[in-house]
Amino acid sequence: MSGRVAGLAALLVVLVLTCGLSIVLGARDVSWHTLWSAFTAYDDHDTAQRVLREMRIPRTLLGLVVGAALGVAGSLLQGLTRNPLADPGIMGINAGAALAVVSGVMLLGVGSGPASVWLAFLGAAAATAAVYGIASLGRDGATPVKLALAGAALTAGMSAVTTGIVMTHIEALNALRFWQVGSLAGRYLPVFWQVVWFIAGALVVSLVAGRLLNGLALGEDVARGLGMRVGLVRAVLFATVALLCGAATAACGPIVFVGLVVPHVARMLCGPDYRWIVPYSMVIAPVLLLAADVIGRLALGRGELQVGVVLGVLGAPVFVGLVRYRGVAEL
Repeated sequence: MSGRVAGLAALLVVLVLTCGLSIVLGARDVSWHTLWSAFTAYDDHDTAQRVLREMRIPRTLLGLVVGAALGVAGSLLQGLTRNPLADPGIMGINAGAALAVVSGVMLLGVGSGPASVWLAFLGAAAATAAVYGIASLGRDGATPVKLALAGAALTAGMSAVTTGIVMTHIEALNALRFWQVGSLAGRYLPVFWQVVWFIAGALVVSLVAGRLLNGLALGEDVARGLGMRVGLVRAVLFATVALLCGAATAACGPIVFVGLVVPHVARMLCGPDYRWIVPYSMVIAPVLLLAADVIGRLALGRGELQVGVVLGVLGAPVFVGLVRYRGVAEL
């Protein structure tokens, strides 16, 4: 256990350093002294300090909570479904959020801003509930296979409806294009405060769910033999996933690979015990997300690559490498 504690402590140090780099690096680099002054001797007329306080720090805070939410959601989903390839997309979360955004534009005239964040959150949560409800029908309840099939079917259906809407409504197409590329840019303190409470509450539940996930990993029959109410546990944890992924997707759009790759990296570092996989994922995911955001800011010199693009480019070969050297069965 001491090795796992030391590893988690080392990752926390890396996270703090990554947060610092996320704040000071960008199209216009600022010094560490300026960062210190922004907290201890703030000058409203200093442009660099205003950039830090109004843009860089809120952006880093949002990356911190969204990364933690996606990493933990991925670990919960992989534990619940006993599927090493499970990620937030398997529950129709991205498709539900996208459909809610374009429907809001078409039916309610909602543009970008706080209203679109709430629409995306409600759409993601409704999609998750629908997938779980459909998978629960029948004698065996929400088995991993039924969850995957229900998620794939609803994702295809909602994506088709979304495509039909954006093909006929240019305003919906513009809103979807703005939102669909996962990004931390332009999401500042108002968005952070809208989602942080949902994420914080769900993370607390996730941290105490490790023992339950270990029981589910042994199989449903064994878990029931140990006295676990499998149906109730699954419902609560899927609701937790809905909160985590819905809030993260609403705030920053669909960010790929974090929920898929991070739990595997955590498992490599701390073993198969979900009491450790969850907190490890909670720390590793924001490191990955913020590092990708910094790379996107620096890669082009002028302008920036959205973090969703950077993660897509970096995440694919990383996951292929994990499969190549360890094998999906081991993951």
